[in-house]
Amino acid sequence: MKLSDIADNAGSRKKRMRVGRGIGSGKGKTAGRGGKGQTARSGVRIKGFEGGQMPLHRRLPKRGFNNIFRLDFAEINLDRLQEAIDAKTIDGSGVINAETLVASGVLRRAKDGVRLLGRGELKAKLTIEVHGATKSAIEAVEKAGGSVKILAPAKKDEGEAA
Repeated sequence: MKLSDIADNAGSRKKRMRVGRGIGSGKGKTAGRGGKGQTARSGVRIKGFEGGQMPLHRRLPKRGFNNIFRLDFAEINLDRLQEAIDAKTIDGSGVINAETLVASGVLRRAKDGVRLLGRGELKAKLTIEVHGATKSAIEAVEKAGGSVKILAPAKKDEGEAA
């Protein structure tokens, strides 16, 4: 084998189509854009236009609402906490909060706070400070002999007077 024998596989590189180079090329005159009008021009094209029929995105009803004040919590389950304690990435004797979870690598980032969920079983006695927790998670931690402190202010119910 010589250096001059080395070549790419057949068909692996394709030449760019040169449009507008005469009628014999097959892509001359209108260069594959059809006749006249808006679609033949550069920079302008009606997306979602259905020939004057009411477009699909306008026929469908509007739905939903995005609350700009919604908090996005990083969620962690009890079984994940227990795994981290078993692997000795978290020290169970101290207070477990968002900073310790991020520092130990259990959570990547704390987002707007940490919310404790009740999946799994907890054997260790822990003191946990989180921004939210489910009832089942609080019960499981207290059953194991630990305590949960909720940092976020409790949301007022509609029935209560402010």
